[in-house]
Amino acid sequence: MNRHILDFLQTTRELLESDQVRMMGRWKHHGPISTLDHSLFVAYLSYRAAKVLGLDARAAARGGLLHDLYLYDSKDKSAHPGWQCFDHPRAAARNAGELTWLSDKERNIILSHMWPLGGALPRSREAWLVDLVDTLCAGLEMSRVYHPARLRERLGVRPLLPACA
Repeated sequence: MNRHILDFLQTTRELLESDQVRMMGRWKHHGPISTLDHSLFVAYLSYRAAKVLGLDARAAARGGLLHDLYLYDSKDKSAHPGWQCFDHPRAAARNAGELTWLSDKERNIILSHMWPLGGALPRSREAWLVDLVDTLCAGLEMSRVYHPARLRERLGVRPLLPACA
């Protein structure tokens, strides 16, 4: 394993070992991509970009990993009230706050990752970065240019239940 992956795993170990994060493998997010695979993709790319830009890589990785920790099937309208794009950042921030201590920066990363749809304004360069990386990753996933399950397998992260095919 290269040093970037080892550093990322060290930064996110506590979260990657949690049942809540691994449960994201249960639900599809963008097409056939699981929420876990998408969140790992966003977290890892945000972490790497933050390192290159001299930003807070820890906050970018943790915020990126937890940004979609809403823990329900987004396609099931009975599982959540209202519009998914508006509501899920608050559900993810609530769940992340119950899972681990969050810095103000990490909380804002989660709440603002859908800006301007999600309502919260990104208040740090790391929040803007994760918002941009999330959009980029979603585009790559939806266009089938990249399947982030490859990254999950390379990182050695196992979903709590089998990941979506």
